Amino acid sequence: MLWIKLLTWFKGELVGKDSFDNKYYREKGPESLKERRWVIYKGIPEASKVPAEWHGWLHHSIESPPPSDAVKRWPWEKNHLPNLSGTPYAYRPPGHYFSGGQRKPATGDYEAWIPYEVKDENKSA
Repeated sequence: MLWIKLLTWFKGELVGKDSFDNKYYREKGPESLKERRWVIYKGIPEASKVPAEWHGWLHHSIESPPPSDAVKRWPWEKNHLPNLSGTPYAYRPPGHYFSGGQRKPATGDYEAWIPYEVKDENKSA
């Protein structure tokens, strides 16, 4: 991590911040064809904490960084959530081991397929 902080201090130019307080940088100097862009995460580094508008900028899909105050949100859009897998807040369906391991008993309406009972439809009866 120390070398990333040194790289950022010597060669980084702050471009902006997102709603999670992640900081986005580009390499100082004249813009080249493929400039180096990176993010310094606030807290635990987790790639899913990068919102879509910043993801596009990081991967050179859009040229200019998104304005921090003018990100248009539609009323039907949900707020961005990071990936919660492996955390205490992860979704665990009923019957999962960490949710108590109890699930509803089978109803008995399932009939398993048995391969040796397949009838050959090409034979004449």
